[in-house]
Amino acid sequence: MTEDIRLSARTLGDTGPRVVFVHGLFGQGRNWTTIAKALAADGHRVTLLDLPNHGHSPWTDRVDYVDMAEFVAAELAQLGEPVTLVGHSMGGKVAMQLALRRPELLRALVVVDIAPTDYPESGGRTEDPDEEASPFAAFITAMQGMDLDRLETREDADEALRAAVPSTMVRSFLLQSLVRDGVGEGDGWRWRLNLETLARDLGELRRFPDPPPGASYEGPVLWIAGANSTYVLDSDRPRMDELFPTTRLVRVKNAGHWVHSEQPEVFLETVRRFLRQVEG
Repeated sequence: MTEDIRLSARTLGDTGPRVVFVHGLFGQGRNWTTIAKALAADGHRVTLLDLPNHGHSPWTDRVDYVDMAEFVAAELAQLGEPVTLVGHSMGGKVAMQLALRRPELLRALVVVDIAPTDYPESGGRTEDPDEEASPFAAFITAMQGMDLDRLETREDADEALRAAVPSTMVRSFLLQSLVRDGVGEGDGWRWRLNLETLARDLGELRRFPDPPPGASYEGPVLWIAGANSTYVLDSDRPRMDELFPTTRLVRVKNAGHWVHSEQPEVFLETVRRFLRQVEG
């Protein structure tokens, strides 16, 4: 399956240790551009990947974590040396699966605000029975419901999403995947997201597939969680330590699930310190 698919990739920096970023659901590699530029200026070669069904990468007929890990592993193998792999949310699960299956491809692992566990339909996990359902299905419904043929401006698109996506930051994030083909009158809008397949397989994305029996990743692991997020709970720590025994967990204050967007300077400095440690 991976032989026929090459992921879209962009690399910043010409020399130095390699760092590879994998985005979350509805994202694309360009989401990491600001952080990548900073790390490239520090002397790293930073590769930003678009996962299947996102960005400029090909669409597939299903969404599956083991498949995605294989696609990313194929790209890492082409680089010719172990990398530090950074993954957020869905991308964090992909990165964990890869680490447990192809540890020789990694120098170190950074997981951002996700745990090696199955998630309920609600986004995070609390004891609150009134917790709202996960917004992701509503996001997809809102994006699918937009009449792209009648859309004239990006401001129109923003307004169309406002009711379902009240956060300006999240709307801006989603709209990065809305593009216009060509220039001139009559050229239409389209999503770079395979919304139909993502909607169908959203339940699969809540899961964390069982790793190979006895698998663990022994390399250095940094876990970055938002202090205001419920995606990584204290109760997740035993499973994290079982699969990733060298884990160091950092909780970033005043940040929720999108840690790197809400507290970019703190996130960047946390990653920088980790890279200095693992690269010696």
